[in-house]
Amino acid sequence: MASTRDIRRRIKSVKNTAQITRAMQMVASSKMRKAQLAALAAVSDGAGDFSHPLMEQREGRKRAVILISTDKGLCGALNSNLLREAGRLDKDTTVYICAGKKGGQFVSRMKRQLAAEFTYKDNPMFSEARAISRFAQDMFLKGEVDRVDVLYTNFINTLTQKPELRQLLPIGQIQAVEVGVEGQGAGGALKKSEVEYLFEPDPTAVLGNLLPHYVNFQVFQFLLEAKASEHSSRMVAMKNATDNAKQLIKDLTLEYNKLRQANITKELLEITTAQMAMG
Repeated sequence: MASTRDIRRRIKSVKNTAQITRAMQMVASSKMRKAQLAALAAVSDGAGDFSHPLMEQREGRKRAVILISTDKGLCGALNSNLLREAGRLDKDTTVYICAGKKGGQFVSRMKRQLAAEFTYKDNPMFSEARAISRFAQDMFLKGEVDRVDVLYTNFINTLTQKPELRQLLPIGQIQAVEVGVEGQGAGGALKKSEVEYLFEPDPTAVLGNLLPHYVNFQVFQFLLEAKASEHSSRMVAMKNATDNAKQLIKDLTLEYNKLRQANITKELLEITTAQMAMG
């Protein structure tokens, strides 16, 4: 049986852990809100129907997958669910472009093909998304891969985040990204404008220059969704850890009080027995 000193030491240790997890819960809650607002603030314009190298349909022999994971753990089953989906992809025909350390570690551990590894901040910047997007676009345009997909964690709600695989290249129908953190993923059809525009030098050239930026924005949106999912999952995980720590403290305190009471009773009996023996 544990001594009172051991139980006191455990109670102190669990209290310290509870303080840490509580602080991490509050930080994750704040970051989740910022990430959701950033996702809602992202807006995309589409382009018209025209031909472009990024829209070239090919026979899908080899593909690149942009794997968007987290840099840190302590976010529940978010990474394990995401990497489980990544592990189901064909090992021989899939090359990975990793955004986040957990994804890079998975690819190295499973001996998969790693083309590049990128990092991105708690508040993703468009420049980070642009670097990832340009690398993927270069691979596609050079013919190194026939398609590019994005595997990320889509934000459904505070308690639900779902791994999803979305096609990035080649671009099919250009859609407006109806940005929101409601698990919609792909955007809706573009709304036709009643205003007529005059393009210089011509619509094909203008929209052709805009199309890579359209792809950059899509990657940026995926980063925002993944980061919102990460902070939400971590907030819930830290709340559960804090609640479990509090319950453990209650159980240990009860055990400590019972043991202390038993020791006091034992000492009283010994004193009474000694007095009776002396009397």
